[in-house]
Amino acid sequence: MLVLAICCTSLLIVTLDNTVLNVALPTLQKEFDASVSGMQWTVDAYTLVLASLLMLAGSTADRIGRRKIFVTGLVVFTLGSALCSLAPSLELLVVFRMVQAVGGSMLNPVAMSIITNTFTDPRERARAIGVWGGVAGISMAAGPLLGGVLVETVGWRSIFLVNLPVGLAALLLTLRYVPESRAPKPRRPDPVGQLLVIALLGALTFAIIEAPRAGWTSPLILGSAGVAVLGLAGLLRYEPRRAQPLIDLRFFRSAPFSGATVIAVCAFASLSGFLFLSTLHLQDVRGLDALHAGLWMLPIAAMALVFGPLSGRLVGSRGPRVPLLIAGVTMTASGILFAAFEAESTGGPRLVGYLLFGLGFGFVNAPITNTAVSGMPRAQAGVAAAVASTSRQIGTTLGVAVIGAVLASGVASSSYAEDFTEASRPAWWILTGCGLAVLVLGAVTSGRWARESARRTAERLEEETATAQPLTQDK
Repeated sequence: MLVLAICCTSLLIVTLDNTVLNVALPTLQKEFDASVSGMQWTVDAYTLVLASLLMLAGSTADRIGRRKIFVTGLVVFTLGSALCSLAPSLELLVVFRMVQAVGGSMLNPVAMSIITNTFTDPRERARAIGVWGGVAGISMAAGPLLGGVLVETVGWRSIFLVNLPVGLAALLLTLRYVPESRAPKPRRPDPVGQLLVIALLGALTFAIIEAPRAGWTSPLILGSAGVAVLGLAGLLRYEPRRAQPLIDLRFFRSAPFSGATVIAVCAFASLSGFLFLSTLHLQDVRGLDALHAGLWMLPIAAMALVFGPLSGRLVGSRGPRVPLLIAGVTMTASGILFAAFEAESTGGPRLVGYLLFGLGFGFVNAPITNTAVSGMPRAQAGVAAAVASTSRQIGTTLGVAVIGAVLASGVASSSYAEDFTEASRPAWWILTGCGLAVLVLGAVTSGRWARESARRTAERLEEETATAQPLTQDK
């Protein structure tokens, strides 16, 4: 339980920094005279680096030692937080956020791998993962509230300063109590696969964020889109040819694993887009300060706090189907309230929309994590967990990029507040579609057929790993 608490502490600070900056965006906009794309980059620079490096961190930890990588991540993340608190410009803040993310990439998938190898009983592991999922949901949803308090009372730089004592405490406790562990059959590095992942995610995010300003058909955007397509094609062609790829595409033979990956992208795209739209609307259109905008996020955090652990218990006792269906229904309903009925314009409907979204997000985290690692060989727990964590970060990155691009396309710089409500309507429909995707995929990939595909995939992975090892030793 102490190891679980230490791992959850690292999760807390990394995921808080996904969302804690949202309520500070209007403050940063005024202080640094930032555009919509500039605000997007302060969020997406962090999540993009996380998404690009998580799988590398997971496989490296399995190979050279999970505690060693975990400790390194805590040091780098804490240092990056200190640099962010001192940033004199928006450009340097973006750079320092990337340093933060390099450290953060070494924490979440490695912590999940430590948990998976600490809790060997399937039911205990499911409960531990439920706690993990609850902390993830709480920290993501509570970020705007904490950020609002800090921005109004101390200033936006304090958002990063709070990471210093937490990071230091987690570091000392890790050195004292977390045992070292490695995979019995460690994986080899895959530098080509890593470069292809960076090219794909970086080029895609750049194209989406910068397209409203540069033009969707400009050579810069078309070239970036081309790089992203080439990166994806390279991954699909190169990775299956490697005995130990960075992204083991064989995992995706499992319908629950594939479903959990796409559900994570949709759910976290919905969360990041929801918070991006809501905080800007509350402050720039409704005229609230950062503290009161953060308080409006409290219903989301409260629902995640209550229903995140309940979701974990449901996953442990009845499987992921019920939590996923509840999450899909409530997230879709929340999106419809804002897209079709303009719930953001009045307090009562807005509160209902926030409660529904928080309920759905509270239920969605635990089944994603549990499905990603259950059924997979324990030796590959780090890689499987890294894929799940990567899908979350890809979703977070794409949510801010896509929603911000839609918003920027419909907002004139001279009439930002007047145009915001109408420009955000298509964005709310996109978030509704994300909730509907969670519902449909949750229903399709959690039934008997899906569970059978997971069993076959696990058996095949064990067989292929067992036959590949003697060949490697012969060589």
